[in-house]
Amino acid sequence: MGANTSCTGLPDSYGTDTEKRYPVVYVTDAYWDFEKMMGIRGSLVYDKVAPEFIVVGLGYAGNNLNFGDLRRLELSPIPFGEPAESSGKAAEFLQLIKSQIIPFVETNYRADPNFRVMSGASLGGLFTLFTMYTEPELFNGYIAATPAVSIGSEWLLDYEDAFAKAGKQLDARLYMTVGGNESPDFMSSILRMNARIASRKHPHLAHDFRVIDGERHAGMQFESYVRGLRFIFAPLAPETGPSTAP
Repeated sequence: MGANTSCTGLPDSYGTDTEKRYPVVYVTDAYWDFEKMMGIRGSLVYDKVAPEFIVVGLGYAGNNLNFGDLRRLELSPIPFGEPAESSGKAAEFLQLIKSQIIPFVETNYRADPNFRVMSGASLGGLFTLFTMYTEPELFNGYIAATPAVSIGSEWLLDYEDAFAKAGKQLDARLYMTVGGNESPDFMSSILRMNARIASRKHPHLAHDFRVIDGERHAGMQFESYVRGLRFIFAPLAPETGPSTAP
């Protein structure tokens, strides 16, 4: 496992509203996506389409690190690439989050244990979906931006099939995306995954999917997080519908 660490972004009211507990959004690839989430959060809170929330970025300690190798190790549920032993440790990483990171956050911060969100893009999106099917009661919401479903000849589709055949159900909110200008093979895997999820008709799963028109693999992630957070937090949004402010 990599030397995993996390960074925490607290809401503006955290220091003054000392009785309040906040939902938590966990995001993979913190060295890239923590700042994205922090930038997006203020606009959503201002527009009252999301409550204030804590952001926990999952990353790695140290300088001059090879993030590509580290994320391949911890975010992929099966080995891929070369060397194969340097990948496929997502199950261990998820157990670290469950047994150490979440308890640390909920012990040291006023985090609401009743509303946790897992989010990530690409391999982080794959990890997010893997988490949903492995520990379906651990999180309440999932944002899977351009998830790397194609990994391992679409291994995740078989994993999902085993979940469904075991009679298991999902009780959560899921937002998934793909860029409209991503590679056709990568995109088709995500479209197949979305069709599979929709076909299951889980009665307690709120599921939305969007093709981010005109965007490639990296550029589509900003819109994915904006729309994903709005969707996930819809039940907790202070206001809904058109704005009444000028």
